[in-house]
Amino acid sequence: MRSVRAVLPEGFDISTSFFRQWQAVNDWLLSHEAFWRPVPFMEPAPDWCQQHPDLANWLEQLSDAECDDWSERASAFAQEVARFVPALADYDELVSLPKLPGYERGPQAALQEVQAVDMPGRKRLQAGAFAVSVTPLNSRVLDWCCGKGHLARTLVGQGAEAVFGFEWDAELVQDGNRLAARYGDPVSVIQQDVMSDQLRWPAVHHGAALHACGDLHRQLLVAGSEAGLARLSVSPCCYHLGGRGAYGLLSQQARDAHNVLEMDRAGLRLAVQETVTAPARERAQSARIRAWRLGFDALQRSLPESGRYLPVPSHPSRLNSGRFEAFCRWAADKKRVVLPAEVDWPCWLAAGQKRSRQVRRHELLRHLFRRPLELWLVLDYAVYLEEQGYRVDVGVFCERSLTPRNILLDAVKAT
Repeated sequence: MRSVRAVLPEGFDISTSFFRQWQAVNDWLLSHEAFWRPVPFMEPAPDWCQQHPDLANWLEQLSDAECDDWSERASAFAQEVARFVPALADYDELVSLPKLPGYERGPQAALQEVQAVDMPGRKRLQAGAFAVSVTPLNSRVLDWCCGKGHLARTLVGQGAEAVFGFEWDAELVQDGNRLAARYGDPVSVIQQDVMSDQLRWPAVHHGAALHACGDLHRQLLVAGSEAGLARLSVSPCCYHLGGRGAYGLLSQQARDAHNVLEMDRAGLRLAVQETVTAPARERAQSARIRAWRLGFDALQRSLPESGRYLPVPSHPSRLNSGRFEAFCRWAADKKRVVLPAEVDWPCWLAAGQKRSRQVRRHELLRHLFRRPLELWLVLDYAVYLEEQGYRVDVGVFCERSLTPRNILLDAVKAT
């Protein structure tokens, strides 16, 4: 993805820019790196446990039910943890964002269920909330990475004159145009690799993207602003996808700032680890597999030639209904680990279960930094768009229970 060094527009006022907010988030994250940099699955004894033993002991005493409760109440959890780390009391003020119109009126703007063919209910409501938050729509719109054009047809229902969609998958392009024709919507889906340097823009003034991943949404911000689109409306997702090496900030001011946070892929992943609660059966299975993986990790670390974490790839689903031993033998084969002739499997399973309990509690603390990390990314986008001459609004367009990725940047070219 291209990165452009901006020349700040004439009359640009840094005092009214999102940069100050970005700087505050940047400094807060830097001062608390010890809590969110270590990955609990990989590091059994992070330094913060020694630096804050009272906090570590308090977390260790939490029941599973208390962990579940705190994980749903980040703001309250931050205030509780502030008893041990006072600066965490600033959490609420740091992550506060205004509610956009879609927050209350999204369901009314969603496609009717009969029209939402092949569209999960949650996605249908997300598209409705996004669409109503970017009204009024009085021009032609481009739906970036549009899939089957569900958002495009939702935007038409909210007043868009016509919507074009960019999608690289030929089958999705065909399905999208078929659905638009079926319901008589002025939507045209075009096969296009949006990462191409040879983008051919249709006659649109407004680019919109709902949950385009990583470099895909960053490409819309850069290419769309270079093309001079009058408006850009983006709800980002999966910041870690795309790119290689160190993460590069978009805005000139953030890149030039003093003491800038260096973001690695683990930090980018952390920003989007929050998910809507899965069914109980899936959660139980995930907990069992996590204990197995940690049990294997403890076992292989005990071997003479190991002692370090080994990332194990995704396992075949057939192992889910099997036993811990079978999983370990599969993992050992994948990682070329030679297991002893005699293994006390119950002992290492118990070690995995103990580590899983610890990981859950360490993750509870680490996850407190998910939203600040996401804001660090989004606010950089906002500053970048300001530097390109846009007036920018940043807010939440729906409830977290509908999608944790509920932040929307809405940028209008200043005239």
